[in-house]
Amino acid sequence: MLNKMPTAASTTSASALGPSLFRRLTASLPPRAAAPPRHLAAATAASARRNFTLQVAFTTDVDSIAEEEAEAAGKIGARIRVSTSVKVYHVSKAPELDLGGMEGTIKQYIGVWKGNRISANLPFKVEFLLPVDGQEKPVKFVAHLKEDEFEYLPQSD
Repeated sequence: MLNKMPTAASTTSASALGPSLFRRLTASLPPRAAAPPRHLAAATAASARRNFTLQVAFTTDVDSIAEEEAEAAGKIGARIRVSTSVKVYHVSKAPELDLGGMEGTIKQYIGVWKGNRISANLPFKVEFLLPVDGQEKPVKFVAHLKEDEFEYLPQSD
């Protein structure tokens, strides 16, 4: 007949080892802070985002926007000369046109829109007149420029 050898599982009871082993582990761990229920955790995260958005919405400085608009209004209509090399490709009569040295008129400032400051990279809308061979009238086109790309010309009254 076969001799049955006792196995480790049959010699020691798993129920006898388990609870004592877990009791020792849990006793040495620091107590856990109670987490809020899942449905409340999502609501608190959403309200935190909402509060942050409200703080951002109310931090705009109305006085500085009004000053910026007033300052820009004084520049509209001013004659300018482009002081840097700026190439534009949207003029059909002169492809790859370099605006360097050309003179134009500031038509619009688009850094402030409907009383709100916007992040316009090129906030000045400038109108140019380009004489073209074979045409009586010059071609009129606009380009958007930064303030450091042009210089103001003295007013000739």
